[in-house]
Amino acid sequence: MPEEEKRRVLVVDDEPAICAVCKRVLTKNGFEVDIVNDGETAEKSVEEQTYDLLLVDIRLPKESGIEFYVWLKQVYQLIAERVIFMTGSVMGGDVATFLKQSARPYLFKPFRPDELVNAAEEFYNNSR
Repeated sequence: MPEEEKRRVLVVDDEPAICAVCKRVLTKNGFEVDIVNDGETAEKSVEEQTYDLLLVDIRLPKESGIEFYVWLKQVYQLIAERVIFMTGSVMGGDVATFLKQSARPYLFKPFRPDELVNAAEEFYNNSR
């Protein structure tokens, strides 16, 4: 794929195994993948780079995925619309309420590689 056609993804997750799967699977499927481990670092990445898609874990150290998303909505509204959340949390309480209110797509962890690719491809194709 020519460089100008590369689809850039930012993965925001603190679990090394999830990061490794995302990097391997998405790279193999034509995405260029950057990985950060917390919301604060994700903010810096968004300020320095343009991303077509952001895969964001809900529970992160320093700044949660929810806090990062709230920051995106305030500072980079259009980029906030490129978020797919990832969660290993049981769908109850605050997480369920947040996901419903955000109206963003999400993946339950652990997800299969094909679920990840399908979510990324579907989102990317629908956002063009």
